Amino acid sequence: MAGDAVIHDHDIIGGEKAEVEYLEDSGSPSRQPLQITQLTEHERAIERKLRIKMDCLIMPIVVLVYLMNYIDRNNYAAAKLQGLVEDLHLSAEQYQVGLSILFVAYVLMQVPSNLMLNYCGRPSWYIGFFVIAWGLVSAVTSQVKDYGGIVACRFILGLVEAPFFPGILFYLSKWYTKEELSFRMAVFYSGSLISGAFGNLIAAGILRGLNGTRGMDPWQWLYIIEGSLTVFIGLIIVFVMPDFPDTWRRLSAEEKHVANRRLAIDAAEADVDLPGGMSQWTGCKLCFKDPNTYILAIAYHAIVGGSGFQNFFPSLTATLGYDYIISLLLVAPPYVFLVIYSYGNSWLSDKLQNRFWFFVYPIPITIIGFVVFMFTDDFGPKYFSLFLMNLIFAQNGIFYAWIANAIPRPPAKRAAAMAFINSIGNCASIWTPFTYINPPHYRPALGICIGLQVVAFVCAIIIRITMQRKNKHLAALQNEDVALSEKDLTKLRKTAEMEGIDIATARRQAKDYRYVI
Repeated sequence: MAGDAVIHDHDIIGGEKAEVEYLEDSGSPSRQPLQITQLTEHERAIERKLRIKMDCLIMPIVVLVYLMNYIDRNNYAAAKLQGLVEDLHLSAEQYQVGLSILFVAYVLMQVPSNLMLNYCGRPSWYIGFFVIAWGLVSAVTSQVKDYGGIVACRFILGLVEAPFFPGILFYLSKWYTKEELSFRMAVFYSGSLISGAFGNLIAAGILRGLNGTRGMDPWQWLYIIEGSLTVFIGLIIVFVMPDFPDTWRRLSAEEKHVANRRLAIDAAEADVDLPGGMSQWTGCKLCFKDPNTYILAIAYHAIVGGSGFQNFFPSLTATLGYDYIISLLLVAPPYVFLVIYSYGNSWLSDKLQNRFWFFVYPIPITIIGFVVFMFTDDFGPKYFSLFLMNLIFAQNGIFYAWIANAIPRPPAKRAAAMAFINSIGNCASIWTPFTYINPPHYRPALGICIGLQVVAFVCAIIIRITMQRKNKHLAALQNEDVALSEKDLTKLRKTAEMEGIDIATARRQAKDYRYVI
């Protein structure tokens, strides 16, 4: 357009300067926002620096804590191989109860914990407190003497571990956009995969090197050492992990503004709740009114149930014919492979902005793995089947990002939904331990895993169809003649206030949002 010029203006938004580009026609005094649905070049430069700061501090912390979370939770399986069952005089059924009781408490705490986290606004203190708590419980577990003691400790461990996982999912969704989230979720989830690999290597070293030291069995040292490490990491979280962009002191005013603006653009509305304490309850009600919540919850239940073999991985490798030390060492390679594989899988999902196909294609591969393990005794095929079975974990990073995108705003609704979906998913960990019978092939359990993968596939199709319909509805809103509801206007006002634009511009911005399918 001849005579057009791009100029810059500096608006004051919430006490911070925000650079906005305008398009000015030399023949007209009117000024219209240019590319208001995108960050300006100046803001993009700030965003790149911001993302580096986030990745260098936030991601290592959450991976490290998830590593300890899984080590503390799964050392029960490692301890089984060296004396826990015999020392506590546990029957097979009592051992299974001790395994599943953790998840009863874990499920009960999910939703109230995430709502409280969103309300209190201090993830560093909130999550750090519970990390320290579960470290202490893990260390105390070393002193139990009977069945009642181990069940009590496992139940309490479930209560204090519950806030961490859904809390971190919600926390990351307050920092990263949908284009960035799947890869970061995969990086976060790699903490559990690394724990599956190196947690068992650590366990093997402890079990071999500390047998009888100070009159304690090696499984007791396993709990003491790993619990103490967790307490130390919890203290790091309290004092080092940033809460949210607005309160991170290492960010400049411009960086804070860009951090908020890019999330608002990403979801086409401000990432803030309604004022007042009732917003948490309102978010909870919105969560349970959304059909997506239930489909996602069923899908996650299927994934968690299908991956239940991770709680018995040392027992699966023990069927390969080696002693308990070698069995623990054989756990590592399948998990190391999955760490690398899941990074690539999630990176491509973000790059192509596709969730469905990256979630679905591992399903037939894992089914092949289950079948091979069920019907072969040869070391090579049976061990290779563990690699195929482990591919189910590549679905997790994709699924977590899919949840955040399927239920984007407001934060109170997203917090409740993530907690509810995670709690329903982990209900599978209550009943699946009782299916791992009839070694060395565990056919009842692995047959159920196959069925659950089919359920996950059906749910993925339903989610895909639902989101396609929602995207068509969003496309229809591009018609300026369509009247907006009061609820839609409220959201637009919040977005307009945060970004320093008028409601008409905010509406144009909202039309650009689409669900990632």
